[in-house]
Amino acid sequence: MTEILNLEGYIKGVTYQTFLQNDLEIVSLDEFDVNLSKPCGLIKSGSTEIAFSKWVSPKRTRSYPFARIYDTYNSCKAITIIPVIKDEGKDGDRDKIQYSTISWMNLLNIYIVLAYYESAEKSYKKGQENKNKLTNQKFNNDFVKAQIEEILKYRQSALHWNKNLFEERFTDIFTIGLDCYDSISRQTGVSVHSSQTIQKGLNKIIADFEEFKNISLKGSQAASKREALTEHEQENLIDGKKGTFSIENYLGGVYFLTPDEIFLQNDIYVIQESKNTSKTLPSKSDIKDGLFKLILYSNLDSITINGEEFKFVSKLKLTSSKIANSITLPEDSALLDSFIAQNNFSQKEVETINQLLIEATKNQKINVEISGHSKKKA
Repeated sequence: MTEILNLEGYIKGVTYQTFLQNDLEIVSLDEFDVNLSKPCGLIKSGSTEIAFSKWVSPKRTRSYPFARIYDTYNSCKAITIIPVIKDEGKDGDRDKIQYSTISWMNLLNIYIVLAYYESAEKSYKKGQENKNKLTNQKFNNDFVKAQIEEILKYRQSALHWNKNLFEERFTDIFTIGLDCYDSISRQTGVSVHSSQTIQKGLNKIIADFEEFKNISLKGSQAASKREALTEHEQENLIDGKKGTFSIENYLGGVYFLTPDEIFLQNDIYVIQESKNTSKTLPSKSDIKDGLFKLILYSNLDSITINGEEFKFVSKLKLTSSKIANSITLPEDSALLDSFIAQNNFSQKEVETINQLLIEATKNQKINVEISGHSKKKA
């Protein structure tokens, strides 16, 4: 079984600049429709702009929204639109938002817009004709836009907005979301998951917002430990150990993260996210997903293991069997040019590597390794 390291970290603030982001298309607030929009972009209202990204599911590991948030990260003000719950039907998954997601957005100064699905259709996908599964789910767009209008005028921090949103409106929005699924079930004939068990949890949330944090953080911590016990095929886990982090911010909030690997190198712990591909380089979205996770790791003020503090660096490792040799960015241009010449990178891949060089150079405690496969340790 993979050995697991349990680490504790502390973070005061976050400073980071992205360099692989896509250009964001601008849409006016009047014309904005969350159901028709691209996954991320810029909303313009008068002389004000705000960057947005959207999630299709409240579970991060199911919908991988971090690459989209990465594209908005350099903007002066950014929102992310998250459904409070998504039920895919009794024969599918049901996910609800976790408090760890809120904590993550608080640390990164991203305003949360809570959304709910108000309509859907029965899935007639081949092989699913007789199953209770939903498709083509649509958000209530007016509800989303109303929050965006508020945030455009809001002059306090994302932390303040998110705190008020969840303390004052969350339970009402969650209840509306549950009621909508009851309505969708009646209209489509698709059975959804029982609302009784989730309603019990919601009653606790209504009684005490702190209990909601405790319930969700315990779930997040358990998920973190489960993730730490899982070796994903695309991770190419060869360098070190799985690990879990309990990270505390200056406000005393605690949240749990699971980096792909942690290992000791020259008396420095390396916190590593790994992306493996059968192509020459992982997709840009995969790379952005890995980099986004490293934003917080690279901004940790300290990490401790069993009470002892260690030096550390964060690393994104990109591996492929089609790559000869390896390089770790930042590196001088002569060695990088030689590495590129040895490999059959496309022009777009060379551009991505050069952008990664800039990102690793401009941000603290970030390395990017590009290499061929190594043999797994026995």
